[in-house]
Amino acid sequence: ERGIAPTDIVAGARAIEKVADLEGRGVRTVQIDYDQPETVAAALEGGDRVLLISGSVPGARVAGHQNVIRAAQAAGVERLVYTSAPQATTFDYALGADHRATEEAIAASGLAAVIVRNNWYHENYAADVARAVETGVIASSVGDARVASASRADYATGAAAVLVEDGHGGQVYEFAGDVAWSFEEFAVAASEALGREVTYQRLTSEQLAAGLTAAGLDEGTVGFVVGLDQAIAGGVLSGADGTLARVIGRPTTPLVDGLRELRG
Repeated sequence: ERGIAPTDIVAGARAIEKVADLEGRGVRTVQIDYDQPETVAAALEGGDRVLLISGSVPGARVAGHQNVIRAAQAAGVERLVYTSAPQATTFDYALGADHRATEEAIAASGLAAVIVRNNWYHENYAADVARAVETGVIASSVGDARVASASRADYATGAAAVLVEDGHGGQVYEFAGDVAWSFEEFAVAASEALGREVTYQRLTSEQLAAGLTAAGLDEGTVGFVVGLDQAIAGGVLSGADGTLARVIGRPTTPLVDGLRELRG
């Protein structure tokens, strides 16, 4: 949509069948695994701009990111865009650690880069919405926290903009939705989207941990999830300064619309 010919785009994935639809539109698709440097080097050969979407396993993705950074250096790319986490270098929380390390590695590489720190996705709450259909309850231990979420499509549009457009070099953007909502407001939006009353149930960290343990999660995962809610309660996702909307040239997707999409 931003004027790049499909034949000039390379789309990579570990499971190449996940991008098969793009191949049908003229995009070259390649198998790429950040932990297999040879696949990264082959994918980046001849490329001039690279979008590095962060790996999906917290605590085990920095080495793979570094492989991409080294391949980008070797390929002489003119711009690297990285999808980081909210307040990755200023807020101390477990989710931010890999992203902080990656941002530091990018800075040390000397590559011309743009960092986009994506806030929460509406889609992160798919499981909560599915439960609310049955229970009428949104339960969380984040207290009075606010979350400035946006849709995956919003963030993807932002990434495309900074990858393609001039004027973003060297920037670090805190991408977020236009509105930072509370969980009471989340419950109201869920009620509207689902067509039934939904209420917000406040949990303590201890109650959350007990519930997760009862559901069969291991101790490390329980600690990570509880710590994440504590970070949210501390305000890590509350920033909503309109940066993403300015970059994409339109308002971000309202929460209620995102929840309707999750219901399908």
